[in-house]
Amino acid sequence: MADLGVILGDLAAESQAIDDVVADLPASDWARRTPAEGWTIAHQIAHLAWTDKKALIAARGSEAEWQAEIEGLLATGESYVDDGAAEGAKTPPRELLAEWRAGRAKLADALAAVPDGQKVPWYGPPMSAASMVTARLMETWAHGQDIYDALGVERENTARIWHIARFGTRTRDFAYKLNSLSPPSEEFRVELTAPDGTTWAFGPEDAGQRLTGSAVGFCLVITQRRHPADTDLVATGKDVEEWLGIAQAFAGPPGAGRKPGQFA
Repeated sequence: MADLGVILGDLAAESQAIDDVVADLPASDWARRTPAEGWTIAHQIAHLAWTDKKALIAARGSEAEWQAEIEGLLATGESYVDDGAAEGAKTPPRELLAEWRAGRAKLADALAAVPDGQKVPWYGPPMSAASMVTARLMETWAHGQDIYDALGVERENTARIWHIARFGTRTRDFAYKLNSLSPPSEEFRVELTAPDGTTWAFGPEDAGQRLTGSAVGFCLVITQRRHPADTDLVATGKDVEEWLGIAQAFAGPPGAGRKPGQFA
């Protein structure tokens, strides 16, 4: 069973690493464009703050409150994610950063208080508190990558991304369904080189279809921050190759991802 406290600690550490990068930026740098079309650094932080607010509603509220939240968002149109980021990006950087800090602290407390066995509703399937924290870690890391890319800063990845890699393998079938495809019946073997040089393995050892490469490359692909062609990932089997092309660990419609060669 996943240790909720450990994942919460890793989420806090990953958030703080990004916080440290943006905290001393001049206001002009918050307007820098990131690889996400139309999004600046301010949009990225605003989105994290916005999503934390939604997750707080999911963790604290009743099923009726969450349903009302979903209906309210859908009534505004399919661009509610972009709209939320754009609105938040209008906030002065210091205020926006303070908002994100306060919101992520409240969310951590709320998720820590979710009773064992209780599912938390979300835009995709309902999740356990541990899975929700992992999803927040995945998204925080992904949007942080956009910020690092915008600033031209090399990221120092740690063992925290193990949670993201595992989440990526567990959401394989979810990605197929998002693309109206039938998931393969066969499990894959995924063997990844961790930041410290050790190997992380997922799936049956004798699986016929395999994926190998760096854990960082895999996390970048399943969060759609890199095209598979711009990573060291090696797919053995046509189904694995197909999966790499549609892999998506986050909720919502299939993303456009990044273009091949964009980060070659």
